[in-house]
Amino acid sequence: MERNAFFDNAKVFLIFLVVFGHLIQPFISDSKSTEAIYIWIYTFHMPAFILLAGFFAKGSGNKKYIWNLMKKLIIPYFIFQTLYTIYYFFIGKADWQTGVFYPQWSLWFLFSLFSWHILLVLFKKIPAGWSITLSIFIGIIVGYFGEIGHSFSLSRTFVFFPFFLIGYWLTVNQVMLVKTRKVKLASIAVMVTMFALIYVFPVIDTGWLLASKSYSSLGVESFGGLVRLFVYVIAAVMTVSILAWIPKRNMGWITKLGTRTLYVYLLHGFIIQFLREFDLLAVNHWFDVVGIAGLAALIVVMLSSKPVLTISQPFIEGSLAKIKSFFNHRHKGTSS
Repeated sequence: MERNAFFDNAKVFLIFLVVFGHLIQPFISDSKSTEAIYIWIYTFHMPAFILLAGFFAKGSGNKKYIWNLMKKLIIPYFIFQTLYTIYYFFIGKADWQTGVFYPQWSLWFLFSLFSWHILLVLFKKIPAGWSITLSIFIGIIVGYFGEIGHSFSLSRTFVFFPFFLIGYWLTVNQVMLVKTRKVKLASIAVMVTMFALIYVFPVIDTGWLLASKSYSSLGVESFGGLVRLFVYVIAAVMTVSILAWIPKRNMGWITKLGTRTLYVYLLHGFIIQFLREFDLLAVNHWFDVVGIAGLAALIVVMLSSKPVLTISQPFIEGSLAKIKSFFNHRHKGTSS
């Protein structure tokens, strides 16, 4: 599929929000505005990211594709599960011990992404409307089972799958409908209203947005399904609102960062956990949040840089191409 600047721009913005959200998370109980920003981001940033992942899953299904997915997602999962466990031990993180299928940090996404592609083999044989409806029904039902939780990333796999499936069924033209003037104007009202409601009534348990807990653990077992359906609606409306303002034009090096978001996603946890473990950040004023936003942008750029890509490519892609290219280029430079 030919690269479209809109999608790369969206991925850059969303990976920035992932890093920013993780940076401010320790301070949400100290500041009402920081908590509101955090919850506001979490109403849409993972659903939107997952929808884009589904959009680029058009070739899913055949055995070769699944095997390539295993090399791209499952092998890096085991590598980084090991690396994070060792890293947590050395920085003194209390809960460094965990099972191999109990994802460390944000590695759940790799496991779930692989699972979504496997589910897609079946669901794409069902008409779009019915398949999406069925996925929403499953996403609602799993919340009633306490056994379905963080292990194997099962809860998040089923809860977020509707967004992956919607992304799969969408065409470029359908996605671009969010760029109409009416949608843009409506999206401003939606985003402002949502932030105001979250700020005034911060009653949303982030467990609903993280999608890893059962209804009983969230304290609303009897009508948890209705709450999840409501959360689905909020996520869908907010996703549309955010995508409406993503630029369509190619913005040079910024757009190019959209091709490297997996590197940022897998590597940023090492920085975040170090900052958290040694209390190197603080939020005492609104400009501290602005500063952390700047730090998040810096982390995205740094982890997308050529040196980082070269060093980490063997662990993430199982390839030595960038290292070979580096040494070949250096050899040519010295021999000329």
